[in-house]
Amino acid sequence: MGSHLATWRRLRGLTAAQVADRAGISRPTLSSLEAGTGGTSLENVLRVARALGIMEELVTALDPYESDIGRLRSAERLPQRVRPNRRGG
Repeated sequence: MGSHLATWRRLRGLTAAQVADRAGISRPTLSSLEAGTGGTSLENVLRVARALGIMEELVTALDPYESDIGRLRSAERLPQRVRPNRRGG
């Protein structure tokens, strides 16, 4: 995911310092996120996505009804809770 964010940054013509500033994170944190090294929080990923102007694309990518299975099952009434079956699944 970090390399994709770095590509978005470059496509937008933004420096790492600009994105880090807009996201309210440090430059080393952004470098770590883009390189995929060290741990980073979901909050920081979302901050960077917002700073890059791609939050809506991220939300759409996570929409289960945008997937093939989601579209196939969209008319079904989904259970509130899912329990494993008794056969060990």
